[in-house]
Amino acid sequence: AARPAGLGKRLAARLIDTVVLGAVAAVAAVPLGIKAVDHVNDKIDEAKLSGETVTVWLLDGTTSTYLGIVLAVLLLFGVVYEALPTAKWGRTLGKKLLGLEVRDIEAHEPPAFGAALRRWLVYSVPGLLAVGVVGVLWCLFDRPWHQCWHDKAANTFVAG
Repeated sequence: AARPAGLGKRLAARLIDTVVLGAVAAVAAVPLGIKAVDHVNDKIDEAKLSGETVTVWLLDGTTSTYLGIVLAVLLLFGVVYEALPTAKWGRTLGKKLLGLEVRDIEAHEPPAFGAALRRWLVYSVPGLLAVGVVGVLWCLFDRPWHQCWHDKAANTFVAG
Protein backbone atom coordinates (compact mmCIF):
# COMPACT_ATOMS: atom_id res chain seq x y z
CA ALA A 1 0.00 0.00 0.00
CA ALA A 2 3.04 2.27 -0.34
CA ARG A 3 2.52 5.48 -2.25
CA PRO A 4 5.10 7.46 -4.18
CA ALA A 5 6.74 10.16 -2.08
CA GLY A 6 6.19 13.83 -2.68
CA LEU A 7 8.72 15.44 -4.99
CA GLY A 8 9.59 18.17 -2.46
CA LYS A 9 10.56 15.63 0.19
CA ARG A 10 12.56 13.66 -2.37
CA LEU A 11 14.45 16.79 -3.37
CA ALA A 12 15.17 17.69 0.25
CA ALA A 13 16.44 14.16 0.97
CA ARG A 14 18.67 14.29 -2.11
CA LEU A 15 20.08 17.65 -1.02
CA ILE A 16 20.97 16.23 2.41
CA ASP A 17 22.66 13.23 0.79
CA THR A 18 24.50 15.48 -1.66
CA VAL A 19 25.83 17.64 1.17
CA VAL A 20 27.14 14.54 2.98
CA LEU A 21 28.76 13.15 -0.17
CA GLY A 22 30.17 16.57 -1.03
CA ALA A 23 31.68 16.99 2.43
CA VAL A 24 33.45 13.63 2.21
CA ALA A 25 34.65 14.39 -1.32
CA ALA A 26 35.93 17.77 -0.14
CA VAL A 27 38.02 16.11 2.57
CA ALA A 28 39.87 14.28 -0.21
CA ALA A 29 39.64 16.95 -2.93
CA VAL A 30 40.83 20.06 -1.08
CA PRO A 31 44.28 18.79 -0.01
CA LEU A 32 44.83 17.06 -3.35
CA GLY A 33 43.58 20.14 -5.20
CA ILE A 34 46.07 22.30 -3.33
CA LYS A 35 48.86 19.85 -4.22
CA ALA A 36 47.75 19.90 -7.87
CA VAL A 37 47.77 23.71 -8.00
CA ASP A 38 51.24 23.80 -6.43
CA HIS A 39 52.44 21.20 -8.94
CA VAL A 40 51.12 23.20 -11.91
CA ASN A 41 52.55 26.45 -10.52
CA ASP A 42 55.95 24.78 -10.16
CA LYS A 43 55.76 23.65 -13.79
CA ILE A 44 54.87 27.20 -14.88
CA ASP A 45 57.76 28.64 -12.87
CA GLU A 46 60.17 26.13 -14.47
CA ALA A 47 58.89 27.08 -17.92
CA LYS A 48 59.40 30.80 -17.19
CA LEU A 49 62.93 30.19 -15.92
CA SER A 50 63.87 28.20 -19.03
CA GLY A 51 63.27 31.27 -21.20
CA GLU A 52 61.73 29.12 -23.92
CA THR A 53 58.18 28.94 -25.11
CA VAL A 54 56.86 25.61 -23.86
CA THR A 55 53.48 24.00 -23.38
CA VAL A 56 52.53 23.37 -19.76
CA TRP A 57 49.90 20.69 -19.45
CA LEU A 58 47.46 21.08 -16.60
CA LEU A 59 46.60 17.38 -16.67
CA ASP A 60 49.68 15.22 -16.39
CA GLY A 61 50.66 12.08 -14.51
CA THR A 62 50.61 13.84 -11.15
CA THR A 63 47.40 15.83 -11.47
CA SER A 64 45.55 12.94 -13.13
CA THR A 65 46.55 10.72 -10.20
CA TYR A 66 45.07 13.26 -7.78
CA LEU A 67 41.89 13.42 -9.85
CA GLY A 68 41.71 9.62 -9.92
CA ILE A 69 42.01 9.46 -6.13
CA VAL A 70 39.17 11.96 -5.68
CA LEU A 71 36.96 10.03 -8.11
CA ALA A 72 37.80 6.77 -6.32
CA VAL A 73 36.82 8.31 -2.98
CA LEU A 74 33.52 9.46 -4.50
CA LEU A 75 32.89 6.02 -5.98
CA LEU A 76 33.74 4.05 -2.83
CA PHE A 77 31.95 6.37 -0.45
CA GLY A 78 28.96 6.50 -2.80
CA VAL A 79 28.66 2.73 -2.66
CA VAL A 80 29.01 2.71 1.14
CA TYR A 81 26.70 5.70 1.69
CA GLU A 82 24.09 5.14 -1.03
CA ALA A 83 23.98 1.58 -2.35
CA LEU A 84 24.56 -0.43 0.85
CA PRO A 85 22.01 1.38 3.06
CA THR A 86 19.47 1.42 0.23
CA ALA A 87 19.80 -2.35 -0.14
CA LYS A 88 19.79 -3.03 3.59
CA TRP A 89 17.19 -0.57 4.90
CA GLY A 90 15.76 1.06 1.77
CA ARG A 91 17.05 4.47 2.73
CA THR A 92 20.00 6.80 3.02
CA LEU A 93 20.45 9.34 5.81
CA GLY A 94 18.52 12.00 3.89
CA LYS A 95 15.63 9.65 3.19
CA LYS A 96 15.59 8.46 6.81
CA LEU A 97 15.40 12.04 8.12
CA LEU A 98 12.43 12.75 5.84
CA GLY A 99 10.63 9.44 6.31
CA LEU A 100 11.19 8.12 2.79
CA GLU A 101 12.11 4.64 1.56
CA VAL A 102 13.31 3.17 -1.71
CA ARG A 103 11.25 0.12 -2.57
CA ASP A 104 11.16 -2.47 -5.30
CA ILE A 105 8.07 -1.95 -7.46
CA GLU A 106 7.06 -5.61 -7.38
CA ALA A 107 7.83 -6.67 -3.80
CA HIS A 108 7.58 -3.28 -2.06
CA GLU A 109 10.70 -4.29 -0.11
CA PRO A 110 14.13 -2.61 -0.16
CA PRO A 111 15.90 -3.42 -3.44
CA ALA A 112 18.61 -6.06 -3.69
CA PHE A 113 22.20 -4.81 -3.60
CA GLY A 114 22.60 -5.14 -7.38
CA ALA A 115 19.52 -3.00 -7.99
CA ALA A 116 20.59 -0.46 -5.35
CA LEU A 117 24.05 -0.21 -6.94
CA ARG A 118 22.54 0.13 -10.42
CA ARG A 119 20.18 2.83 -9.09
CA TRP A 120 23.07 4.80 -7.62
CA LEU A 121 25.30 4.43 -10.70
CA VAL A 122 22.52 5.55 -13.07
CA TYR A 123 22.00 8.58 -10.83
CA SER A 124 25.62 9.54 -10.25
CA VAL A 125 27.44 8.89 -13.54
CA PRO A 126 25.06 10.92 -15.75
CA GLY A 127 24.94 13.47 -12.91
CA LEU A 128 28.68 14.04 -13.23
CA LEU A 129 28.13 14.65 -16.94
CA ALA A 130 25.20 17.08 -16.34
CA VAL A 131 22.91 14.83 -18.42
CA GLY A 132 21.54 13.53 -15.12
CA VAL A 133 19.35 16.60 -14.73
CA VAL A 134 17.04 15.21 -17.43
CA GLY A 135 16.92 11.85 -15.65
CA VAL A 136 15.99 13.50 -12.36
CA LEU A 137 13.39 15.80 -13.92
CA TRP A 138 11.85 12.72 -15.54
CA CYS A 139 9.99 12.00 -12.29
CA LEU A 140 7.94 15.17 -12.73
CA PHE A 141 6.11 13.58 -15.65
CA ASP A 142 6.32 9.86 -14.90
CA ARG A 143 3.12 8.15 -13.82
CA PRO A 144 2.11 6.43 -11.61
CA TRP A 145 5.34 5.96 -9.62
CA HIS A 146 7.13 9.28 -10.27
CA GLN A 147 10.28 7.37 -11.21
CA CYS A 148 13.48 9.08 -12.23
CA TRP A 149 15.82 7.27 -14.65
CA HIS A 150 17.74 5.71 -11.75
CA ASP A 151 14.49 4.31 -10.35
CA LYS A 152 13.52 2.89 -13.73
CA ALA A 153 16.93 1.25 -14.13
CA ALA A 154 16.57 -0.48 -10.74
CA ASN A 155 12.80 -1.12 -10.94
CA THR A 156 12.30 0.91 -7.76
CA PHE A 157 10.28 3.88 -6.52
CA VAL A 158 10.57 6.18 -3.51
CA ALA A 159 7.75 5.71 -1.01
CA GLY A 160 6.72 8.36 1.45
